[in-house]
Amino acid sequence: MENNNLEMQLSELEETVVQINRVSKKTKGGNQMRFSALVVVGDKKGKVGVGLSKAKDVRGAIQKAISQAKNRMIEVPMNNTTLPFEIEKKYGAAKILLKPAPVGSGVIAGGSVRIVLEAAGVRDAVAKQLGTNNKISNVYATIEALKSLNKLVEMRSK
Repeated sequence: MENNNLEMQLSELEETVVQINRVSKKTKGGNQMRFSALVVVGDKKGKVGVGLSKAKDVRGAIQKAISQAKNRMIEVPMNNTTLPFEIEKKYGAAKILLKPAPVGSGVIAGGSVRIVLEAAGVRDAVAKQLGTNNKISNVYATIEALKSLNKLVEMRSK
């Protein structure tokens, strides 16, 4: 029964492919082609995960990234439809600024940050990408910001 419930939860997840890169490696026998896929998985109810994986074909890379994202899901704290606090997080060259917004304003954010917030179920928020336009860095910076937001909420509740 418990295993069946877990399968139901995993089937409700929405998967979004953020980026696919073609990676080429020079070897003795010629070029070795691979594909790298960045995928965001979320249930729109407060859980989101991200996966980055490589494979020899696009479908394989996407499937590996999806399974990785499902294993790395995090809980996102929410205040009704928005974020509880404003937060700024740096990850590598990427710097993300997330702010709560009034109900009905929607998600005002750039591409990769918007995908993560919408997958998590945040309906009203303002976000700004600072530093770099690299999608991978911005997605990971957003995930780190949401993790630290979770820690802030836990500290406030104590």
